Amino acid sequence: MKIGFGFDVHSFAEGRKLILGGVEIPSDIGLEGHSDADVLLHAISDAILGALALGDIGQHFPNDDPKWKDVDSSIILKHCYSLVKKEGYTISNIDSMLALEFPKVSPFIEKIKFNISKFLDISPSQISVKATTTEKLGFVGRAEGAVAMATVLLIKSDFDV
Repeated sequence: MKIGFGFDVHSFAEGRKLILGGVEIPSDIGLEGHSDADVLLHAISDAILGALALGDIGQHFPNDDPKWKDVDSSIILKHCYSLVKKEGYTISNIDSMLALEFPKVSPFIEKIKFNISKFLDISPSQISVKATTTEKLGFVGRAEGAVAMATVLLIKSDFDV
């Protein structure tokens, strides 16, 4: 078994879509980034790479490479999942947390879990997505951006429980 932790942060920006877990969330502002800035998929991708000791998404998808400009973050996540399979592992479960003051994302949690399950070919029951605010503290509390954290547990594909 291997465990990985991922963390990502993006600032809010005018004129951008808000994409979380591959789902467009209705909002007047989105997140700034070289890709589509899906902070949740980035945190999960980094957790996967961390579990495999393969660096981070910045190494695999450099933000100074125009090839990755505005890339859909599901492509990043699917690439990371291909490395999981290549190394002979499967995903046991994912636990993740979003922190942002607005908009309220709880109505979208099930759709986000379903999306992630499709990207990773696992059951939505293996995915936990939670959302919180920071009680108006820090840059998240001032509604300047969003944070996501994720933990992933990988098990060898031939592991008998």
